[in-house]
Amino acid sequence: MSADGYIDDASPERLRLSSAADWDRVDAVRAGCDAILVGAGTIRADDPRLLVRSERRRAKRAERGLPPDLTKVTLTWSGDLDPGARFFTTGESPKLVYAPSRTAGGLAARLDGLAEVVDAGDPPALATMLGDLAARGVRRLMVEGGGGVHTLFLTAGVVDELQLVVAPFFIGDPSAPRFVQSGVFPQSPDRPMRLEEVTRIGDLALLRYLTGAARG
Repeated sequence: MSADGYIDDASPERLRLSSAADWDRVDAVRAGCDAILVGAGTIRADDPRLLVRSERRRAKRAERGLPPDLTKVTLTWSGDLDPGARFFTTGESPKLVYAPSRTAGGLAARLDGLAEVVDAGDPPALATMLGDLAARGVRRLMVEGGGGVHTLFLTAGVVDELQLVVAPFFIGDPSAPRFVQSGVFPQSPDRPMRLEEVTRIGDLALLRYLTGAARG
């Protein structure tokens, strides 16, 4: 995020907040996870592939008996997902879409053969989704955003670790998307996160926090 808490500006083009060195760090974090989750809005806006990029890391995953890529996960309320998005068309690992009961059936028909659509209730329940992922063997889930998904997970108190990279500039536009939206957060002044690590990545700063039970 920018120094004032934004994850993009309001222009049509995606704002570059990170660096090549930080993207490589993110790739290493991905390689150590079982699944990766983004919101449907991120799929529509950024069309991410969500793959492990390093061939060395992919080979190491194979040595550990893991697929080269992570299980891809998204959560949608509207069901507005393009079957041609790279989320669905790249990578060999499973793709899971959690959707409300009212849209799950129609979405499953549109994504037939591309992803498994899971009825997560109406409205979709985070506990239902996380329980289903755990039953599928997902032990470490990487949540990459965007702001609505960050807010959902943080306000629900289900985040163990937060890796926050701060870019050395300001956005200053109230119409731009922020790292989190409004909500009631258990990570409050009365229950702060624990700062576990600070790392300099060029002019970027990585702040790694432990939250909730993970604080020890």
